[in-house]
Amino acid sequence: MRKIVFAVVAAGFLAGALHAQAPGFTRKMLQDQNLSVAERHAVQALAEFVPGGEAGRHTHPGEELGYVVEGTLELRIEGQPPRVVKAGEAFFVPAGIVHDGKNVGAGPAKVLATYIVEKGKPVASPAK
Repeated sequence: MRKIVFAVVAAGFLAGALHAQAPGFTRKMLQDQNLSVAERHAVQALAEFVPGGEAGRHTHPGEELGYVVEGTLELRIEGQPPRVVKAGEAFFVPAGIVHDGKNVGAGPAKVLATYIVEKGKPVASPAK
């Protein structure tokens, strides 16, 4: 019973985090799996950007590993110069670092993102 309650609470945090999104940007959860590392889980999502769409400045309570499936993004990670990532390229965002992505291409952009995050915390939070 305790595991069921925890799963429902965790799913609620995750659903809220994945649906509080900027216009022109959506993040669809694909899977959420517990890891062998205590208090961590992996969340995989497909992020989609319309042309000119931005994710908005945000952080994650863990690492983000991204792979651009389609399109071209400008990735802005605090403390690093902005860089362009294109379809077929991967990127990494350290835990807790403010970052943003913007579609700078003419068509849609899609990113397969995997988050290794703390259990019980939202997957993404707006930057302060």
